[in-house]
Amino acid sequence: MAPQRRAGAGAEAELPEYAGHYRLESLLGSGGMGVVHLARSTSGLKLAVKVVHAEFARDREFRGRFRQEVAAARRVSGAFTAPVVDADPEAERPWMATLFIPGPTLAEQVKRNGPMTPAQLRRLMTGLAEALRDIHRVGVVHRDLKPSNVLLAEDGPKVIDFGISRPTDSELRTETGKLIGTPPFMAPEQFRRPREVGPAADIFALGSVVVHAATGRGPFDSDSPYVVAYQVVHDEPDLTGIPEELATLVLRCLAKEPEGRPTPDELMRELRSAAASYDTQAFIPAQRTGAEAASAPPRQPRRPPRERLARSALLAGAALVLVASGAASVQLADSEGDSPAKAPVRTPSATFGGWEAKPVSGNGGVPHCSYGADELLCAQRDVVFALDPDDGGLAWRRTTSDRAVSRPPVVSGGVVPSSMAEDGSVEGLDHASGTPVWRRDVPEGGSVRGAGDMLLLTGADGTVTGVDGSSGATKWNRSLPGHSGTPLVSFAADPLAYATSTSSDGTHTRITAVDPGTGALRWDVRLEGALQPIGVGGGSVFLLSGDPRDGTTTGLLRYSPRSEASLRVPLPVPRHDVRATVRGNVVHLLAQGGALEAVDLKTRKRVWHLETGISHGSAPVSDGRHVYVTAPDGRLLAVDARTGRLLGQTAPRLGAAADRVVASLPEPVVAGGRVYASAPDGTVFAVDGREPAGW
Repeated sequence: MAPQRRAGAGAEAELPEYAGHYRLESLLGSGGMGVVHLARSTSGLKLAVKVVHAEFARDREFRGRFRQEVAAARRVSGAFTAPVVDADPEAERPWMATLFIPGPTLAEQVKRNGPMTPAQLRRLMTGLAEALRDIHRVGVVHRDLKPSNVLLAEDGPKVIDFGISRPTDSELRTETGKLIGTPPFMAPEQFRRPREVGPAADIFALGSVVVHAATGRGPFDSDSPYVVAYQVVHDEPDLTGIPEELATLVLRCLAKEPEGRPTPDELMRELRSAAASYDTQAFIPAQRTGAEAASAPPRQPRRPPRERLARSALLAGAALVLVASGAASVQLADSEGDSPAKAPVRTPSATFGGWEAKPVSGNGGVPHCSYGADELLCAQRDVVFALDPDDGGLAWRRTTSDRAVSRPPVVSGGVVPSSMAEDGSVEGLDHASGTPVWRRDVPEGGSVRGAGDMLLLTGADGTVTGVDGSSGATKWNRSLPGHSGTPLVSFAADPLAYATSTSSDGTHTRITAVDPGTGALRWDVRLEGALQPIGVGGGSVFLLSGDPRDGTTTGLLRYSPRSEASLRVPLPVPRHDVRATVRGNVVHLLAQGGALEAVDLKTRKRVWHLETGISHGSAPVSDGRHVYVTAPDGRLLAVDARTGRLLGQTAPRLGAAADRVVASLPEPVVAGGRVYASAPDGTVFAVDGREPAGW
């Protein structure tokens, strides 16, 4: 490929053919400091690569700023930004590669199609508030939020270009006498005291961006940047054309003093309460044409919004939960007592219409559920309950003395063991009635895990006790050499359980396979690297391989005990906070920031990759046809397991505390062609897994 050329006075004669090992395919755009190219990684991943102009590459101060841009972009890389894939600030021509996100900028969208509708404005404002919340959480202030730095992607707005952003702990400061930013979107303090700019400046910019999206102009408008600067500091904003329901909130964002502006969390709460028909579905730019439309991934038709009857019923204080046509209606008792509730009569239907239920009132967190003994068994806060999988009817509910739980109940020997209590004991409940069957002590500092019909109690000293799930009786007791207190893990349809211990320097991991029924050791191996088991298949164990220095997952490993052979497959891009599952030879991974991908260890290649926009999702679950993931806002997503295409998603179920981060998000449960999931508002719901497009 010949180097790309650019015409025009003062332009560089030739643009580079490569940035690092990324081949630059075409020009996406050019700015004052650099040029952005479309490129591809070795595996074919589309990237946007920013290459600094040669004249600035020779400037020490600019190189320092570019290093800061890369550092800031890495810190905020997630669901609401373009994740950083690679960078080299020390190259002859410094460059940074991020994921390519198809879609126009907000500036292009407004210029092409005019002002946004009120519904689009609300989604834009909410998406930007979420983005700023994540950016500020990691200690970064953007300082240049403007329409050209907002990409309108399929799943919502993305904030890009951290060229003048600053980490709050950075020692690099704005040079005296220089104003850095874009005047129509700068806060008053950026003109008055630029060294003291904080997160509130980004909120001011958000207000200005919303005004531009609603009107095509800014709240302070003039051809002269000096006049604009005066207006920003001294004049009231012009909010003509702003929808009435948003005007007050936008005005608060544009307060002259930083302390008068709302935080991102306050913005999201205000936006939820501003309209009962608040819609969190992804923003989809209208009237995209030409190359943009051709390059965009295929869109799925969206169903009309669900009836708002459930919201009205809850606001009226009724206990009846209503869902979409064809679903069951579930009557729940107002009391939080332990008496069983009679299951309702299921509504006849040619197909499974789904259901939803909320067995624990109030803000009790996310229910964690498992499937067993023909029941859906859930734990939420200090309550354990069983639901009929056909219609969501409450079979029984028991309030325990246990601490708040973050794991689903274990179905073991016909009994549902609840979580460990404050006194260090574990209680076994009858799965049919919820009544206690047995109770026994757990070693101090120990853990409880289920494996088939057995419970495995691991003490802090590494001693493991095998307990019969139906009676609570001890079947065996032994220590595991090389392991000290690590909970054993097991997987469905696997007769073994596994203890893993990684060396302090992360150079190797010891893995011991145990028979849960007898305590016999089946095999023991020491493998290179920091490893974590994620599943089994074809007589092999699949593991994540990571870098202990930064906690990233860098690859996958398949170990076959019979042949003692290991196969390692590196990931194209290292991932943070990975949750994974195994189906056959394919591993599905969901990483922090929403990257969902499938890697086939038989072909040693990545099959597909999808940016879901989920900041911290559940572990993915696959039934062979689809891959299911739960999002922090309560949505259940379904992706084609063969192509990685998004097929459908449910409505969000945020609840009253939507500004809180869910510590542990349970994975969906797949059984009998249905998918069962739970949400932060305390809802447990079921959908037909065969028809995700109809959710």
